[in-house]
Amino acid sequence: MSVQEEVLEEVLTEKKEKDLNEIVVFNDDVNTFDHVVEMLMDACEHELLQAEQCTMLIHYKGKCAVKTGEYEDLQPRCTRLLEAGLSAEIQ
Repeated sequence: MSVQEEVLEEVLTEKKEKDLNEIVVFNDDVNTFDHVVEMLMDACEHELLQAEQCTMLIHYKGKCAVKTGEYEDLQPRCTRLLEAGLSAEIQ
């Protein structure tokens, strides 16, 4: 691989990473485990196992990045989570 190709690859990788955001869901004392799992499956299109794993991380670590992508895709998903009573934000 030439130096020019390596530099181009680094620039493209850096640009791609900058365009991505993530939805972070925070732990609270209000929502049940099952409700969080259901909402992750609905809003983020998680499979059951992935939703359960994210919910466990939210519970024990206090937060979890549940979806990564472009802001335009994440915004309606985050709104759906917020409307369902979850504590979430796009970072």
